[in-house]
Amino acid sequence: MDFLKEIVKEIGDDYTQLAADINEEEEFIDTGSYIFNAMVSGSIFGGVSGNKITAIAGESSTGKTFFSLAVVKNFLDNNPDGYCLYFDTEAAVNKGLLESRGIDLNRLVVVNVVTIEDFRQKALKAVDIYLNTKVEERKPCMFVLDSLGMLSTEKEIRDALDEKQVRDMTKSQLVKGAFRMLTLKLGQAKIPLLVTNHTYDVIGSYVPTKEMGGGSGLKYASSTIIYLSKKKEKDQKEVIGNIIKAKTVKSRLSKENKQVEIRLFYDHRGLDRYYGLLELGELGDLWYNKAGRYEMNGKKLYAKQILADPETYFTPEVMQALDEVAQKHFSYGSS
Repeated sequence: MDFLKEIVKEIGDDYTQLAADINEEEEFIDTGSYIFNAMVSGSIFGGVSGNKITAIAGESSTGKTFFSLAVVKNFLDNNPDGYCLYFDTEAAVNKGLLESRGIDLNRLVVVNVVTIEDFRQKALKAVDIYLNTKVEERKPCMFVLDSLGMLSTEKEIRDALDEKQVRDMTKSQLVKGAFRMLTLKLGQAKIPLLVTNHTYDVIGSYVPTKEMGGGSGLKYASSTIIYLSKKKEKDQKEVIGNIIKAKTVKSRLSKENKQVEIRLFYDHRGLDRYYGLLELGELGDLWYNKAGRYEMNGKKLYAKQILADPETYFTPEVMQALDEVAQKHFSYGSS
């Protein structure tokens, strides 16, 4: 034991330690949706990883930006002294959009990036500044990259200016290199990174298959990869939001290939916190759905009635029971 401690002392740094001294406590960022929390962490009170990379992928207009902003809002609301760096590659984020989502504009910095090299340099510089700050002075921080698929490379831009019609074959290697540099540094700084990306249909596949663009770099670096698809939700004739189907393609925190539905409103409400809990309770035999109605508190109610007044029906006792169902259904090591 003395020999190991001597090794740690001589060759280690602030992040080298005996396995027995490793802090096992996982930190999470509440996404604003209980059912999504359960899918990505195994608990309705969890969320996306608080110090790892999470990828949110989907086709165009599946709500990736809206979803990311909903997570950012919850992060800032739960951390009054926290802040966020939002790397925007699509020029999709503006003051009006952020205000409509209820995000504190004084605690979010929008960083426009065009190339992978540009993102790598600015993200690494920001992490280094954070790590060079005294530990007691560090405030909670998160990064968002929206989106990886829209990043170009410096070579691609030079070729376009020179009117060369060639594909940049180095792009996937640059992506892999960027995340290889960032992954450990983000973990040391305990800064979560949420990355949005595009998916495409795999041509020639025997069954319809979706694949995430950008090569293998993000796949290897991410602790969680979620694929999104959607359908629009209408109130009378007006479209008020999306019902998003979310599926875990990769997860180090919960079971893979689990799928849930979440509701995303277009206005300041963002993610519906309670949507999906009725189906979760039904899965755990906490209540039953008969002819479209649920029996709760001695009443037979439609889902719309319950979700209109969720705190009346989802009491602390009910939420605890739902969390036990979520752990059994989504957590590793459970059947």
